[in-house]
Amino acid sequence: NAGTEADVYISVYGERGDTGSRQLLRSQKSRKFLKGQTDTFAVEAVHLGCLYKIVVGHNGLGSGNGWFLDKVVIKDPITDLDYTFLCHRWLDQGQDDGNIARELPLTDASMFPGRRELELKREETWAAEKWKFQKGITLQFYNRLTHGFICLYPDSRVDALGDKKNKYGKVFSVWMYA
Repeated sequence: NAGTEADVYISVYGERGDTGSRQLLRSQKSRKFLKGQTDTFAVEAVHLGCLYKIVVGHNGLGSGNGWFLDKVVIKDPITDLDYTFLCHRWLDQGQDDGNIARELPLTDASMFPGRRELELKREETWAAEKWKFQKGITLQFYNRLTHGFICLYPDSRVDALGDKKNKYGKVFSVWMYA
């Protein structure tokens, strides 16, 4: 009973405005909004620019009108971008929080503003640290468990116990081939 026979509506919001409430009428399936089914609809509208949220809901009419919505994906035919809005909740007066409409924010990578900064930080860190892994560079690693130094030899041998008496540790060369 996760599908619905109620009339389903959607409003799409972008940087240039919104579509207003639109009923989703003609699915590519003969029966729409069935449990486990993906329905596809065409919604005509002016280009809204980058999308940032949708409001989706139903009118609550009909037998078995409660509906479990997993997600909505909108494909922009102009930019060829996909916008994903995760829901994974009930739109049902008798389930979850009783709401039959949900406002869903964009769930794409742009929803995670720190993600790009993290990627840039990773690139900056690698740029600063990659010299350590060039041919001929000598490295040493301290092992907190043994309180000694770990040695990785160029011939692939590993001394994981390390020398506790050498306070500077053992040195080894790391050879990287691209």
